[in-house]
Amino acid sequence: MFKNKIIATIFLTIFIDLLGVGILIPVIPLLFASPLSEFYVLPAGLSLKTGYLLLGLLIAVYPLGQFMATPILGQLSDIYGRKKILALSLLGTSVSYVLFAVGIVFHNIPLLFLSRFFDGLTGGNISVAQAMIGDISTKENRARNFGMIGAAFGLGFIFGPFLGGKLSDPSVISWFSATTPFYFAAILAFINMLSVWYLLKETNLHLHTEILKWNKSFRNIFEAYKIKGINVILLTNFLYTSGFTFFTTFFSVFLIKKFGFNQGNIGDFFAYIGLWSIITQGFLVRHIAKRFSEEKIVGMSLLGSGLVVLLYFLPHYAWQLFLIPPFFGLCTGLSMSNLGSLLSKTAVPNIQGKIFGINSSVQALAQTIPAIISGLIAAVLTPESPIIIASIFMVMGALVFIRLYKPHIGQS
Repeated sequence: MFKNKIIATIFLTIFIDLLGVGILIPVIPLLFASPLSEFYVLPAGLSLKTGYLLLGLLIAVYPLGQFMATPILGQLSDIYGRKKILALSLLGTSVSYVLFAVGIVFHNIPLLFLSRFFDGLTGGNISVAQAMIGDISTKENRARNFGMIGAAFGLGFIFGPFLGGKLSDPSVISWFSATTPFYFAAILAFINMLSVWYLLKETNLHLHTEILKWNKSFRNIFEAYKIKGINVILLTNFLYTSGFTFFTTFFSVFLIKKFGFNQGNIGDFFAYIGLWSIITQGFLVRHIAKRFSEEKIVGMSLLGSGLVVLLYFLPHYAWQLFLIPPFFGLCTGLSMSNLGSLLSKTAVPNIQGKIFGINSSVQALAQTIPAIISGLIAAVLTPESPIIIASIFMVMGALVFIRLYKPHIGQS
């Protein structure tokens, strides 16, 4: 019962993390890239191109905070305990959502940036949650327990955009506004913090004192490329995640410009994409894995992801867009699940935690740099251009993997 309570609480923690990220998707483009929206926060005199730059930067500051803080929070949880650090990070997340809502109300752009960076610093609690799962897992249930983390990610990405779109839409309920989703997320994070503090017992029974390594995120990146087999997977993951970031950063703007989507439409569409990814990971992966190895699946699914992204330029009517996500969800779902599986299989058991920590740093970096570049590209060229770059990066990831990956199972 004790272990089930921990797993349920950690599931909720990760779900809320991804819910908060997803809630932003329908709202942020309207703040910076849609002058006709009532949510638009740019002062008169600033061009739309400036809005594109700010949009990319605002999306980048959250993973930048995660990149800096995630390894440090993991170390602190070893020293002071998982429970305290997890509760503190959830409190920080709750406060950051409130600050973001206040920034919207007062059109305070620096406060919007500060709140997202603060959320990244305190919300980098995935490493702590994974450590808690590791504390209570046995060899028999480890895969199932970590699978719950993947499910929480997927569900957060479905419900986040959906709730962000609906809770910010006054046509649903008259008093809903751009701030409503963030107050809602703040309340959820605060309740989750209370559940961690009052319902959970400490899982780390081996607290120890160590000197904090403040530069661990950067050291992780350098260490990653010294490990045979692992280095190619991490490079592939970096390219794929970069491509996915290019896609998500400006795809909402593309939907607004070409099809006149509002926040509700954007939220529904991203939730629809997430649903197909869940269907793939929950039902199709196990059947495909019986027939093909992870190596073959990763190469083909990454290549498919890059090519399917380009299909979004073909529809002339909004209803035609909904024909593409089943294929996009299949390719991205297979890519994410099999890259993780391949990483776990290739790493020796005694460095699994270290490798997944490095992978988190790589992914955070791949969410930061492309978001910044996306804003620059959109400002110099067009808002659709980052989607083309997304395709290129995903295809590059496929080609790097197919050309360079050689199995090094159990070797480091």
